[in-house]
Amino acid sequence: MEAAFGPLSMHMIQHIVLMNVAVPALLLLLKPQPKREIWRSWPWATTAQLVLLWGWHSPPALSAASQSGLLMLGMHISLIAAAAWFWLAMFTMPATGKWRSILALLITGKLFCLLGALMVFSPRTLFGGMAHAGHSMGASSLADQQLAGLIMLIACPLTYVAIGIVISARWFLALEAEARLHG
Repeated sequence: MEAAFGPLSMHMIQHIVLMNVAVPALLLLLKPQPKREIWRSWPWATTAQLVLLWGWHSPPALSAASQSGLLMLGMHISLIAAAAWFWLAMFTMPATGKWRSILALLITGKLFCLLGALMVFSPRTLFGGMAHAGHSMGASSLADQQLAGLIMLIACPLTYVAIGIVISARWFLALEAEARLHG
């Protein structure tokens, strides 16, 4: 297990890079213009992302995934798909509804931070199946779990704030352009 999946902290870095950096960066570069109004699904995309993140990071699910390549693959694919849906809904939101994107970012950011805080401040290891994964780097399982939570507490707010700034800037520029057009 240790050779296949590594420590929990490294696993967390993979998730954050994929879900909060790679997917939104790719979507920003592609500047998606979907034919259907996918932005209307923002509450469902937000809910799906939260349910999958918390579900996969529940102790039984993460322990099982750490021992099964197929489950681990399913975790990564489902989390990336949920992130793509979420970010696509955020980035295609019409200018008049950008407040919804900011709200969704606040909700998901806070709940991601809560999960990170639980990992940091837990007095014991939460993920039994990954109990020995941190030892390859010389860290105890609890220390590795706390490092994973700390990474989450630092990286998630930074990425969500950065993307919130991008969305807000686009919103304000669209409002300014509309004001010039009508005023």
